[in-house]
Amino acid sequence: MISKYVLKTRQAIMSMGKMKRKIISSPLSPKPVGPYNQAILVDRTVYLSGVLGIDVKTGKLVEGGAVPEAQQVLKNMGHILKEAGSDYNKVIKTTILLQNINDFAGINEVYKEYFKENYPARSTYQVGKLPMGAQVEIEAIAITGEVETI
Repeated sequence: MISKYVLKTRQAIMSMGKMKRKIISSPLSPKPVGPYNQAILVDRTVYLSGVLGIDVKTGKLVEGGAVPEAQQVLKNMGHILKEAGSDYNKVIKTTILLQNINDFAGINEVYKEYFKENYPARSTYQVGKLPMGAQVEIEAIAITGEVETI
């Protein structure tokens, strides 16, 4: 027969391994265009879905091409990061999807306005097509809490 002490100990050990998952949604950033969330927070890690350059007021992509879209994408991303308790300085990885790889240099200039130092790891790809006819989409992984760069 298993004692109450053993059962309580077993339950305590099992609960220690549980990870907390929280859905993140900022009203200052557009709603997703598909069946997914803006971001998910798991323990101290924030996983941002791909963000488009949609103006939250109009629900449409900003006009003017890849550079204005990238500016809007990063603004939208900032609202989501803030809602999750993070910020640009705590982003550890981004993935940039471009409709046209020739926009790479212009996107880099916008990117440097938001990521000033200790740049996150990053991948950039040209893709065939993006939702809503977008020119740029960026997804990211960030962390929350105190961060020390060594």
